[in-house]
Amino acid sequence: MDAVNGVVKLSLEGYEAERVAADAVNEEEVDLSRRAQWLRAAVLGANDGLVSTASLMMGVGAVKDDAKAMVLSGFAGLVAGACSMAIGEFVSVYSQVDIEVAVRKRREKQRAAAMVEEEELGKLPSPFQAAAASALAFSVGAVVPLLAAGFIGSYRLRLEVVVAAASAALVGFGCAGATLGRAPVVRSCARVVVGGWAAMAVTFGLMRFVGAKAL
Repeated sequence: MDAVNGVVKLSLEGYEAERVAADAVNEEEVDLSRRAQWLRAAVLGANDGLVSTASLMMGVGAVKDDAKAMVLSGFAGLVAGACSMAIGEFVSVYSQVDIEVAVRKRREKQRAAAMVEEEELGKLPSPFQAAAASALAFSVGAVVPLLAAGFIGSYRLRLEVVVAAASAALVGFGCAGATLGRAPVVRSCARVVVGGWAAMAVTFGLMRFVGAKAL
């Protein structure tokens, strides 16, 4: 009988060890997945900042050859875009947190559990962190065309440098996004670069047309 109990005890201990190991692996996978999502969101935010600011500066450059006007418009786009991204991310993540908290409370009631899941609630995403990360990522991308145009006096050369700097940064962001999303690098970079070129070209062309007709 003691031998049987010993075998049962060893089996239970083995099962418990396997369960603990499986839980640890699952937690690690979830943690890595969350980190990947944060990194991917940062890359996308930086890409948005780069494309929108570069396009805005190209649009202003289409009607004014003044370097100060281009830089000021780009800086205004950086501030406005970073604030917009931060507020949007804050509201979005806060709504997500409210939904997850409500779902967990409903599950607790269904299970008739009296315990408070403070540890799980602590694992929820922070709206303030998300807002700060989104604003920072947008700003990092927006700084690229600002730095490229800020020290060049020649009008034509300034536009060319903005496009070149934005293109190089888009290649980097495209590679980073493809790596994090496990997508084909060349195809992903091509989509990002062509999309950025299209945004800058459309903005430049429309502003040149409007400036010629209305101003």
